[in-house]
Amino acid sequence: MFHIVLFQPEIPANTGNIIRLCANTGAQLHLIHPLGFDMDDKRLKRAGLDYHEYARIMQHDSLPSFVHQVAPARCIGLSTHARRNFYDETFQHGDAFLFGPETRGLPASVRNELGDERVLRLPMVPDSRSLNLANTVTAVIFEAWRQQGFTGAKY
Repeated sequence: MFHIVLFQPEIPANTGNIIRLCANTGAQLHLIHPLGFDMDDKRLKRAGLDYHEYARIMQHDSLPSFVHQVAPARCIGLSTHARRNFYDETFQHGDAFLFGPETRGLPASVRNELGDERVLRLPMVPDSRSLNLANTVTAVIFEAWRQQGFTGAKY
């Protein structure tokens, strides 16, 4: 299983879409406070449809709290500021993928704590600013799961 970690997410529809993604891929979702919305926000529920009950969602007061409580195999940050290509990495069962807030991205302090080896970026054409959070999470989780042979998938 993989962990998707949203650090201070701001847009409820993105988180709702990621809840649905987690329900369909078996990834566990972790939300790091503060959140930019309430968990009962109708936009969150609408985007997640009726998948909320099938997703494993945990909330944490801080990133250190998440790391202490979950103890992931590795914590891998995703950022447009990274130098390493996401597709050059080999992922392991239990990896946690850390994504920053939609308007600010993963803070420099978090990227520095992870180190250059653990912060990756998805390829984009030159002069592109960023991808939508839910789209990025989808690309990441499916590549990591593909590398694991889609263990647990039904074809």
